Amino acid sequence: MQIHINEDKQQFHLTNGHISYIFHVMKNGQLGHLYYGKALRHREDFSHLQVYDVPTAASCHIYAGDPAFSLETVRQEYPVYGNSDFREPAIVVERLGVSHIPQFTYESYRVLEGKPSLDGLPATYVDRAEDAVTLQIMLRDEFLGAQLTLQYTIFRDKPVITRNACILNEGTQPLVLDRMMGASLDLPDKDFMFVHLAGTWSRERYVKERKLETGIQSISSIRGASSHHHNPFMAMKRFDATEHTGEVYGFQHVYSSNFLMQVEVDHYDVARLSVGIHPFGFRWNLKNGETFQTPEVVMVYSSAGLNGMSQAFHNLYRDHLIPSQWRKVERPVLINNWEATYFNFDEDKLVNIASSASELGIELFVLDDGWFGKRNDDTSSLGDWFVDYAKLPNGLASLAEKIKSTGMKFGLWFEPEMISPNSELYREHPDWAVGLQGQPQTLGRNQLVLDFSRQEIVDYVYEKMAGIIRATGLAYIKWDMNRNITEAFSTKLASNEQGEFFHRYILGVYALYEKLTSEFPHVLFESCAGGGGRFDPGMLYYAPQAWTSDDTDAVERLKIQYGTSLAYPLYSMGSHVSAVPNHQTLRSTPLQTRANTAYFGTFGYELDPLSLSDEEREAIKIQVEFYKQYRELIRDGDFYRLRSPFEGNETAWMVVSRDKTEALVGWYKVLATPNGAKQQAIRLIGLDESMVYEVVSSGGHYYGDELMTVGLQLPTEFNGVNAQVAKRGGDFQSEVFYLKNIANKKI
Repeated sequence: MQIHINEDKQQFHLTNGHISYIFHVMKNGQLGHLYYGKALRHREDFSHLQVYDVPTAASCHIYAGDPAFSLETVRQEYPVYGNSDFREPAIVVERLGVSHIPQFTYESYRVLEGKPSLDGLPATYVDRAEDAVTLQIMLRDEFLGAQLTLQYTIFRDKPVITRNACILNEGTQPLVLDRMMGASLDLPDKDFMFVHLAGTWSRERYVKERKLETGIQSISSIRGASSHHHNPFMAMKRFDATEHTGEVYGFQHVYSSNFLMQVEVDHYDVARLSVGIHPFGFRWNLKNGETFQTPEVVMVYSSAGLNGMSQAFHNLYRDHLIPSQWRKVERPVLINNWEATYFNFDEDKLVNIASSASELGIELFVLDDGWFGKRNDDTSSLGDWFVDYAKLPNGLASLAEKIKSTGMKFGLWFEPEMISPNSELYREHPDWAVGLQGQPQTLGRNQLVLDFSRQEIVDYVYEKMAGIIRATGLAYIKWDMNRNITEAFSTKLASNEQGEFFHRYILGVYALYEKLTSEFPHVLFESCAGGGGRFDPGMLYYAPQAWTSDDTDAVERLKIQYGTSLAYPLYSMGSHVSAVPNHQTLRSTPLQTRANTAYFGTFGYELDPLSLSDEEREAIKIQVEFYKQYRELIRDGDFYRLRSPFEGNETAWMVVSRDKTEALVGWYKVLATPNGAKQQAIRLIGLDESMVYEVVSSGGHYYGDELMTVGLQLPTEFNGVNAQVAKRGGDFQSEVFYLKNIANKKI
């Protein structure tokens, strides 16, 4: 892992044996991009990688003596608009009310062992300085009196580079930022498929692909959250790339609010990628001595297809993003009371549910919405974080002790960023709600949003939550956010500061998370936003798991969890078995299929154990034991996608231990097909070719190369006449296979 610097050529080469990232200082003092991809050997000069062509007569050049040097035709690191580059820029700055044409030219560099943290922002981190090295490039615009620092970190043994930018106003005049991206990257051509994750509530993160074409294509959110609709992830996949072969570039924004991920293909087929805070509605004021720091952008290069890209993200986030205290901790199997009771519960009912669940081996009871204020439906009491004694006459602390006496841990639902118009808090502080007082305000789920850009509001919510954590000994918090931000206005920001609102709001959310997780590191936080509406790397920095979707239907979860796995590790996905007919789709699926889908995540239940039959209770006991036996493998193993639910009737995936001695394979068939093929097998991947594996359910022994070339044989399927020998059939089929290496065995 090294950063090579060719001093005389002013070239910078970041490499770790997996990737290389190379850029240089151009003759005008700005930074030019040379290469990003598979690792290259270092050499004394990479100048040949920058090709200068004389542009057409309609183009502009900036050196009278060199008509070939035009910013319109060179690839750049952090481009600006206005001096011959007509593409969208990385930064736009105003001075004295006038948009300035920036001239950020090279000043100096420094190399740091390790990785600096970002002030007030989530970001990847390292525990040891030797796990990463960071290059900072300082640029200066003399007219603005501003210094711009571009930061690049490369990680040991990971095909990953992270980037962010920071601007410091050293001048006498205030500056205004209208746009500031975390990273910009010019790829040499447009021969890519643009892969992203799109959807809406209850069908989040569906995989979408489209061919890059001339013009601008983008995904974004201006909802005040990363959103159900577009995840802050995109990948550039070469046309010949597959799930397991070929070149893929992956990008993630470590941020939970408004974002823009954009690709602009110019008239020379250069593809410019921009990732950062969405410039719509963004204006940030910088006085003398003040800085603005962008959120982090994670960049991954894979020569092993989409799955190689995914594993790079998974490994990075498990090792360098989620809170360190949760890296190797087994997540508890939980039961949430929401679909069992909704708002209709009392202490006896909750304790009975917990007692019954404890008998099944479940480890954590979570009390969802409805325990506070006068909350009997979703029209009141958000912000009133005190117990509803009509439901819980002995208080929360008493309930917590009774739950814990069953052998369960106790968890609680909060929606700390929200306020109900029908609440004591709103009647006392109507100005605490986001929006212009006296103007119409849009309701979402009958609620408004608290102004987390105000420190006193963040402090108030902290005191309420911290007091409850201390009183109850909470082990878990489900942090929900059930609506997006409208009427984005803060009563405490000046008129010329309203463009700072969205960013200040999410900084307030992060500050509350930081304070709570620092004081209560033993509390497991699970983020939620109406399901998967804020499932992003910024949240994972504080909450190591997220509620993947409110849709718990096993069939729909195949697509949701498959898509989510493109960027996020399995152990970040909240995945539960729920009652049938399913509350989101009214579909009825077998209990075993619901579990077989939910195993590949953080396992739990959303149902009423008191209503289960004896047969169902026995089945759930077996499921819980199964998950406990293999949750370490699911947490730490390498994940492989085998068959896509977006391409057919079957889905398959698997997890392989790092030493390749064991694997867990999931296979799912949504609808039955009549008289199907007699021989059906799943080709596996990631095993050791020479190892002998036992398929525990059947007792069969196979070499790894056979399982990866011929495949793992599926049980015989019903074909209309073979009922005596068929082992599976009907709709919503599923199987989970456990494979283990049989050491020193020959077959």
